[in-house]
Parts: sequence; structure tokens; C-alpha cells
Amino acid sequence: MHSSPGQDPSLPSIRAVGRALPSHYATQEQLIEAFRGLWATRHFNVERLEELHRSVRVKGRYLAVPLDTYASLVTFQARNDAWIREATALSEQVVRQTLERAELTPRDVDHVFFVSVTGIATPSIDARLVNRLGLRGDVKRTPIFGLGCVAGVAGLARAADYLRAFPTHTALLVAAELCSLTLQREDLSIPNIIASGLFGDGAACAVLRGAEASGARGPRVMASRSVFYPDTERIMGWDVVDSGFKVILSAKVPQLVKDHILRDVEGFLTEHGLRRSDIRHWVAHTGGPRVLQAFEEALELEATALARSWESLREVGNLSSASVLFVLGETLEKANARPGDWGLMMALGPGFCAEMVLLRW
Repeated sequence: MHSSPGQDPSLPSIRAVGRALPSHYATQEQLIEAFRGLWATRHFNVERLEELHRSVRVKGRYLAVPLDTYASLVTFQARNDAWIREATALSEQVVRQTLERAELTPRDVDHVFFVSVTGIATPSIDARLVNRLGLRGDVKRTPIFGLGCVAGVAGLARAADYLRAFPTHTALLVAAELCSLTLQREDLSIPNIIASGLFGDGAACAVLRGAEASGARGPRVMASRSVFYPDTERIMGWDVVDSGFKVILSAKVPQLVKDHILRDVEGFLTEHGLRRSDIRHWVAHTGGPRVLQAFEEALELEATALARSWESLREVGNLSSASVLFVLGETLEKANARPGDWGLMMALGPGFCAEMVLLRW
């Protein structure tokens, strides 16, 4: 039995979603050319490495710093210093534009949730934004590190949880990922080669408002679900080594999706009286071609259901936690959603785990 819109007075809404990309851009062919010299001296099969780069179906990516600067970022400190500088600037840019779109000011913000997995900072990036943006001195901050790609959905769910408790408040979710600054140039493992072709840089911001906040509008966050898969800690994540973050990326990820996502999605929807056919807007993290194909096959989706995810993957690559927010932003602006439409956000990440958020317009 379907619940009617507005039935629960505590439901928060998503007022606006903004996206920002660094100013530096390189096509996939330019990136392959940059790697070619290094690979040729270290690996006998350069063609295979280039084939892996092209297989991720990414046309090009935006980069935190100019392409020729990366060679000088030899140490973990140099890369992380660049991450702090560029993540702070990009986060400020995306927050300003999203608040403007939401017709709000920094003084209206009660809580900032910040997610990233591509750098570390204390004080965290959200703290560095307080003075730059002119946030209030009593603003609450929750920096979250380590959720990886799943953090875009998980962060949205945690912000919505907060707003159910504080229905007059406004919360920001800021996701800033500069994946290029984690690249391990000396690591010629298959996971690192794939990662070097797949992941890009970008930041996203979602403005959420409690049900009692003035002028609340946009799709409401109806419910969320977290799923943890036992004994999968080595499926995805980082090994923290002397040179920084070394990627863990198992080839088993698509199969895990095929094995579990149908059961998990149907179980979540059933609790809310829904079926897969009731979902009009699918907002899936751009995990890569094989992950998106696994979503499509396992959930028996129409060919166009994940079109925005595929387009985002082609245009900017996998932006880790920010990716699903890029797709959500495109959905809000271009999907022509009607009142009463249902949407489902989905992402996967280290743990190994899944997060889902149920939306209603």
C-alpha cells in the first residue's frame, strides 16, 4: 500500500544540488600519452595497459592541478598538501553556488556534513570553510572519512537523519574528491591501472532542509537503508603506504552486485509498499561500466534507466562520493519529475557495503 505524499510531517527535503569541477582537463588519450613513457620502461605490454584505460569508457577527466604538475608531487605530503588546498577551494566554490541556487546564505546553515576519501586534514575541510564562507560560529560539523564511493548516499542519509531530529534546520552535504592526487605511479597492478583510467576529480553539494524550515521544497527523503556484506573488507579501499593511498579494487565487485542488489533493493522497497516498477528515477553511483551493467542486469532495468549515470561516467569519470550527487543533480534538473514520483539512490563502497535512499517528489 503506497503512502501518500506529505503524510509524515518530519520528512526533510533536498532543496538544491550543485556540482563543481576543477579548471584543468585532460582527455583519456592525453592521459594515456602521459602514462605511456612511464609504462614503457616498466611493463612489456604497453598495449594491454592502454586497453585497460580505454575499457572504462571515460572520455576525459578534470584534474585538481595541471597535468604536468603531477610529476613533481612525489611524496604523500606533497599530494596531501595539494589535496587540502584544492579541496578547500573547490568545496567553497560548490557550496556558494548551491546555496545561491537554494536561495539561502551561509548564515542559514546549521550543520555541515563533509565526506571525502582522497585526502586527510585536521582541522578538516569543513572547518576551513567556516571563515571562508562566513558560516555561523555555532554551526555543527561532521567530517566523514573512509566511506569512499558510498559516502554520497550515506552522507545524504545521515544529513536527513539529523533533520528529522531538528526539523527547522538546514544541512549541507559536501563531497570533495580529488582522486588524481592519490595515484601511485609506481604501482603497475591491474587495480591501479584501472583506477588511473576511471577516477576523476570534482565536488558536489546538497542543501537539505527540515520539514519545518521555511520554504522547504524539492524531493523528500522518505527513508534510507544501509547494507553491510560480511567478510568483504578487502574488496575495495586503501592500503595506506609510505607514498600515500594504494588502491584496493577487487574484480569481484560486479559479481557482488549481481548476487545481492536485487534482494537488497526489493527488501527495502517492500518495507515501504513499493515494487521496482514504482521507481521512476534511478540515481546510481557511476562505479564503472561493469558495475552499471551489473545494476541494469540484476534489477532488470530498462535500457535508459541509468542513462544519466552512464553519461556522467563518460564525461567526468568516477568521482567517488561526489559521483552519485552529480547524477542526482542532473536528475533534479532534467528528469521532469512529477509530484508523487519515486526515486532510488544507490551506491557501493568500502566495507564492502551498499547505501540506498528512497526519494519522493
